[in-house]
Amino acid sequence: MQKNTIPFHKTGYFSSLICDYLDKKSELRQFYNRFPELENFKAQIEEKRFSVRADSRTILNNVLKNQYQNIETSELTFQNIESLQSENTFTITTGHQLNLFTGPLYFLYKIVSTINLSNELKTKYPDYNFVPVYWMATEDHDFEEINYINFKGKKIRWHRDSKGAVGELNTDGLEAVFNVLSEELGQSKNAAILKTLFKKTYLEHANLADATRFLANELFAENGLVIVDANDADLKRQFIPIIEDELINQTSFEAVSKTTKQLNDLSTNYKAQVNPREINIFYLKENLRERIVFEDGVYKVLNAEIVWSKDDILKEVSEYPERFSPNVIMRPLYQEVILPNLCYIGGGGELAYWFQLKYYFNKVEVPFPILLLRNSVLIQTENQNKKLKNLNISTEDVFLKRNDFINKKVREISNIDIDFTEQKNHLIKQFQELYKLAEQTDKSFLGAVKAQEVKQLKGLDNLEKRLLKSQKKKLSDHVLRMTDIKNELFPDQSLQERNTNFSEFYLEYGELLIPNLIKNLEPLKGDFLIVTL
Repeated sequence: MQKNTIPFHKTGYFSSLICDYLDKKSELRQFYNRFPELENFKAQIEEKRFSVRADSRTILNNVLKNQYQNIETSELTFQNIESLQSENTFTITTGHQLNLFTGPLYFLYKIVSTINLSNELKTKYPDYNFVPVYWMATEDHDFEEINYINFKGKKIRWHRDSKGAVGELNTDGLEAVFNVLSEELGQSKNAAILKTLFKKTYLEHANLADATRFLANELFAENGLVIVDANDADLKRQFIPIIEDELINQTSFEAVSKTTKQLNDLSTNYKAQVNPREINIFYLKENLRERIVFEDGVYKVLNAEIVWSKDDILKEVSEYPERFSPNVIMRPLYQEVILPNLCYIGGGGELAYWFQLKYYFNKVEVPFPILLLRNSVLIQTENQNKKLKNLNISTEDVFLKRNDFINKKVREISNIDIDFTEQKNHLIKQFQELYKLAEQTDKSFLGAVKAQEVKQLKGLDNLEKRLLKSQKKKLSDHVLRMTDIKNELFPDQSLQERNTNFSEFYLEYGELLIPNLIKNLEPLKGDFLIVTL
């Protein structure tokens, strides 16, 4: 097994905001609470400890016991659920959509990061317990984002109509997906395990929430993972005061808009990840999840004939809190209200919208968690690693965009010099002398000099491109081999982890896949990992 790393900013796949955060740029300090370093968790523990009510822990424990009553899980997971009642227990949380058969690989990396950080914290702070939590996004309603599996370049899609929260979707139609995937997986021993896992997950559970809970538990129960479905009346009852404040005062809109403007003012590269609404709550019922708006003095549900007065909607919140679903702006706050949470682990896009929320958390007096970028991984097989070495492709090379990658490698392996930089610099020096001459004689001559300089530099550019194109053709066999390995590691010219399903690697490594990830991923290291399994 081999490991290598590359800084996130050198990969070319992460935003300026995330790279600046990892570099601890001082101008971003106001948008988060504490930086994810082991020493900073002590203060986070103390802050969170005094904000968590004992009855909140009891409610969480009871809800989880109910959600796990039909699940066979590990003793460690049950111990973690029980320990949540203790004031010395805290959670490390990640969240993810209910993607079919886990979706892209980074589903695994999120959870492994959460498990490994929990273990690392236990070593550092043995007087406390740290529980890894996977928050299922059961209330999301964007079915098109989760209804497919990418497998070896093919998209296997679950075709059906969908309305309302995806967690409540029945699993009708997944037998057809199972049949297609079974053919693609083949007949190996590991393929048989995957088929059984898919079948038990989706053909033996009634809805997508139960299926996803089963799947995550099968993969990570031995590591003590606790899976939370927050679409629960008892959990949401604790959120009632904030729901009421949102409906009446629209606190989140003002607070998040202010923070978003501050971020945008810092840099044009800091793009807003989410845009707040006046009311950031959906109304949730069977086959329905639609925005709540306040118009003409009444509250309405868009695309539905549901209308309330102020008193009526507050009564609805009090009696049926489970019908009020936080959107992307308020979901993080809901999470931090019901969990004794210290740290949220997410991808770059997720952390970007968390940065928009710090002032809102301050306004409602809820501690803001430590934000940690999840581990990112590029998995190489032994065969791929050999190819890279034979082709003299470095770690930095493989992360280049495809055209830049090919151009760089062709220049390196060509037996002639394709880089005209020296000639261009010589030409620029010559024209500097012409500019001086024009200044001393006829300044109207400057425009003609400039035009000639642009023309000749462009001519050199064209010659360089033609020579490069000619060398690509001459070295076409080498270029093809380089392009093939690049496409294998970066399918659709994107990061492997954002495209490939874990099943492709399970076929190769079987039950060793997840233990190897747990062994190699270091959540606080702060680099992109390249691993040869």
